[in-house]
Amino acid sequence: MQPIEEAFREHWPQAEVTHLLEDSLSPDRAQDLLLVPALHSRINMLADYAMFAGAAAILFTCSAFGEAIEAATARLPVPVLKPNEAMFEAALDCGKSIGMLATFAPSVESMEREFRDLAAARGVAARLETVLVSDAMAALKAGDAASHNRLLAEASLRLARCDCIMLAHFSTSRALSAVQERVASVVLTSPSSAVLKIRRQLA
Repeated sequence: MQPIEEAFREHWPQAEVTHLLEDSLSPDRAQDLLLVPALHSRINMLADYAMFAGAAAILFTCSAFGEAIEAATARLPVPVLKPNEAMFEAALDCGKSIGMLATFAPSVESMEREFRDLAAARGVAARLETVLVSDAMAALKAGDAASHNRLLAEASLRLARCDCIMLAHFSTSRALSAVQERVASVVLTSPSSAVLKIRRQLA
């Protein structure tokens, strides 16, 4: 929750933010190659709860549930955002050569598909290259944020030729400064991009 709280403090401190935490979703998703119906339903139940609690907008912060979040977006009368859609939009505005640093393998396929779909809808011939840094996630889970950031910064050199580098997950946004020190590319994070988009939508 820390990355999204920091993004709101920086970009929209007036917003009232409430967290709904269901910390079994990511481990359960990691065990399934596909987004099974039970997980799909659980994501939509969370969206319904948030709406009935009075949310003016709903932002999901795990990047492995795109299809389920899309279903909630289609059903509900308030804006419902996938974690990375705003970052993808911003990346496509940066250029056609896009890199992505990811640490959670189950999310990569759906994220790449979402990016390609968005690029196609915009008529942009963008190329996406993903570098998976699983060791960084392991370090973060062990409480070693410094190693997490260092591993992502080192991996960013493989994407240094890209116009833009996306830090794929909310958890990877903590490595922003470390990555920016290594590359000249524009570096985007999903929390900041998402907060800015929600603020525009609700303005």
